[in-house]
Amino acid sequence: QVQLVESGGGLVQAGDSLRLSCAASGRTFSRDVMVWFRQAPGKEREFVAGISWSTLYTDSVKGRFTISRDNAKNTVYLQMNRLQPEDTAVYYCAAGSRFPLSRANRAYDYWGQGTQVTVSS
Repeated sequence: QVQLVESGGGLVQAGDSLRLSCAASGRTFSRDVMVWFRQAPGKEREFVAGISWSTLYTDSVKGRFTISRDNAKNTVYLQMNRLQPEDTAVYYCAAGSRFPLSRANRAYDYWGQGTQVTVSS
């Protein structure tokens, strides 16, 4: 059974940092595209960052967020620095085998349950 499990969310103040982790199990994801999406209350789920042979970020997080992966641990990370209240959302990791890296959520076959990130001003 394939599972993606996110962790590392929490309540922080503006300017703080968090590191999210997404641990995959059930199969090896070293050759997959791994991504992070987020969904704020009342808004659609949006692409945040992705990693395959390269990385891709949405404009609002460029220079603040860094996606990385440890294939030996089957884990992908999202380092989030200089967090702002507008970053508040449930963050989801996802995986898929379609290339190139896509911003569309329909491109991904496996999803985690999400982890809440709340940034207070």
